[in-house]
Amino acid sequence: MKFNTEVIINLPRKKVVELFNNSDNLKKWQPTLLSFETIEGLPGEVGAKAKMKYKMGKKEIEMIETITENNLPYEFNATYEAKGVFNIAKNYFVEVDNNTTKYLSEQEFIFKGFMKIIGFLMPGAFKKESMKYLIQFKDFAEKEAANNNIN
Repeated sequence: MKFNTEVIINLPRKKVVELFNNSDNLKKWQPTLLSFETIEGLPGEVGAKAKMKYKMGKKEIEMIETITENNLPYEFNATYEAKGVFNIAKNYFVEVDNNTTKYLSEQEFIFKGFMKIIGFLMPGAFKKESMKYLIQFKDFAEKEAANNNIN
């Protein structure tokens, strides 16, 4: 399953990327994130791996992030592997003007086992969840900038 989502952020690309590229900010816009731990390589570099744990309802989900491309401020790509799901995520930051950035996310999900059924029955749930994260990042970034008088 492949799809794209995008959001317009009312901040300069430089600021958007600075906030996006700081792993300390993850919990500020991903409230279900329990932990983020680099397990291989240098944070932010191609090939680096991190273990991420999320609370999804009553369950804890663990996934491994592997950075596949870091060409910021333009692009950041990674894969996310969890039980039954492999996600290829490509993130693009496009400068609309000096104070506006388009954050475009291309997602591809590959399912195995039982998750094939979930992916088939509920494809909209994955796009909705991906869009939710973009909106949460937008809200965090704009609020963070406003609180720190940054533009």
